[in-house]
Amino acid sequence: MKRLDPRDLAYCGLFGAAALLLPVLFHLVHLGHVFMPMYLPLVTLAFLVRPLPAATTAAITPVLSGAVTGMPPLYPPIAAFMGIELAFMAALIATVVRRWPPFNPWLVLIPVLLLGRVVNVALVYGFARIITLPAGFLAGLSLVSGWPGLILMVAAVPPVAMLGRRYARPTLKDNRRAA
Repeated sequence: MKRLDPRDLAYCGLFGAAALLLPVLFHLVHLGHVFMPMYLPLVTLAFLVRPLPAATTAAITPVLSGAVTGMPPLYPPIAAFMGIELAFMAALIATVVRRWPPFNPWLVLIPVLLLGRVVNVALVYGFARIITLPAGFLAGLSLVSGWPGLILMVAAVPPVAMLGRRYARPTLKDNRRAA
């Protein structure tokens, strides 16, 4: 396993802190449940760091936020579902961006966001079945409630990701490839 790059660690700390702060700000104006503010920095982070740090930060942040602020709730396990969905999306984005470097962020982001919603809907459906609630209704509600946040991410994340990658300090490995 490769050592954790200090740059990755710094980005994970910065974007993880933003993912903890943004929901508080959005919830002050009662828009937190609509725009999924925790997703914005964590999905952006995936464009800037390697898959393991991105997925780890994305998995831990919702559970940490739930434990500290109570949102998302730990039961029903929305924080755990968000952690699984975000870790899946972050790992997938970071892997695709690393594997095929000249990328169009929209071509990576849109399919991954849709796959993430599928994961979320499957988790909600399965949990609702386990606790004998109307699974189809809750899964459908979960799917529909996420669309404003998805639209915001499609509009906001790619420009920030392109800026971040343009101004990122090249690593020693990148310098060796260019030589």
